[in-house]
Amino acid sequence: MIDLLIEARWIATVAPDQVLKSHAVAVNDGRIVSILPAGEARTRYQAKQVVNLHDHILIPGLINLHTHAAMSLMRGLADDLPLMEWLQKHIWPAEAVHMSAQFVYDGTRLACAEMLKGGITCFNDMYFFPDAAAAAAAEFGMRAVLGITALEFPTPYASDATDYLSKGLAVREAWRTDPLIHFCLAPHAPYTVSNGTFERILTLSEQLNLPIHCHVHETRQEIEDSLRQFGLRPLARLAKQGLLGPNFIGVHAVHLDDADLKLLADTGCSIAHCPTSNLKLASGFAPVVKMRQVGINVGLGTDGAASNNRLDLFGEMRLASLLAKGLNSDASALPSGEILRMATLDAANALGLGQQTGSIAPGKFADLCAVSLGELECQPCFDPVSHLVNVAGRESVTHVWVAGKCCVDNKTLRYDRPNDLEAAIALWQNSLEFRKPA
Repeated sequence: MIDLLIEARWIATVAPDQVLKSHAVAVNDGRIVSILPAGEARTRYQAKQVVNLHDHILIPGLINLHTHAAMSLMRGLADDLPLMEWLQKHIWPAEAVHMSAQFVYDGTRLACAEMLKGGITCFNDMYFFPDAAAAAAAEFGMRAVLGITALEFPTPYASDATDYLSKGLAVREAWRTDPLIHFCLAPHAPYTVSNGTFERILTLSEQLNLPIHCHVHETRQEIEDSLRQFGLRPLARLAKQGLLGPNFIGVHAVHLDDADLKLLADTGCSIAHCPTSNLKLASGFAPVVKMRQVGINVGLGTDGAASNNRLDLFGEMRLASLLAKGLNSDASALPSGEILRMATLDAANALGLGQQTGSIAPGKFADLCAVSLGELECQPCFDPVSHLVNVAGRESVTHVWVAGKCCVDNKTLRYDRPNDLEAAIALWQNSLEFRKPA
């Protein structure tokens, strides 16, 4: 007796890198029991529910390695602007006026709805009021890694770095028994966090075994400012303080020289690559192929919907692949199998969750995504993994499971309060539109 049997035309397990035809995934108590031929599965197991996906590829749930979920409420609020102008003149002033626990709760609910419908089962978040974000993610049944954010300046959430860390650690303690809610330390960036705060974050990371999630080397200006203030590039400064290591996730990492690449590789860091946001904010092109050649673990992220403007990992997969090919004049760069791994297991490993999710394997949680390749626009299909990256989109996602629980069923969210969410979004749009900061 098992809870669920999912039969699919193709199953991409990711690790090992293989595509199984006409196989099934057996799930019980939220975890994968086995992967076996569909006919054998019907004989071996009696399932409470059988889902037959005749024209689908079943993949691990996608993992968004970097986002600011609640910023979905500011989608399109200030477009076509460079990063620092966008932040300092529009986003930070808007947050000063509107940010609250309710804002984060509603914005994260909106983000969860969008991500789940696009096959994302887990997201790594950096924002404020993490208790509200945790409540939103739990309401949708998503797996979330929530940032214990740190900044030196006050916001409506906290007054200084000590206050940010204290509040975030209290939220972590309150949610410590929830199997889907995880935490990381999230110093915003080297240009907003002091050496003293970084030292405390390193101590907390070592004591609590928490990842450190931090923007780094996103713009040339950031590097120039660091050289003037500290006499070091940001990554060299972080290395000097001991922050770089297997628990460190650097976000963007657009402007890297050979010394930066060596630092990241030698210390075992991971990078969250956000190609759409990098282009939209004109930050530049991250050297992803070089990173992977020297052994740096790279996952994919969307960044926030205010700077993307989609939380769409299918779009990130395709763009990351095309950019790598074009920038390196190499059509073989970042093939589809590598890109799928970056969006699943590599991201899970960066978060310390690689033993729990990120691939389809016995013992792991059944975090799964079914993608239909049966529509005319997906025909013919010679290589289903290539189709995932080059043909299909988030609109092709039909089913999503998190820890064996169905969160999207035939393209429909299994969420009890859609009308309430739509009403909340409308209220926030009115508030943001008519109470713009001066």
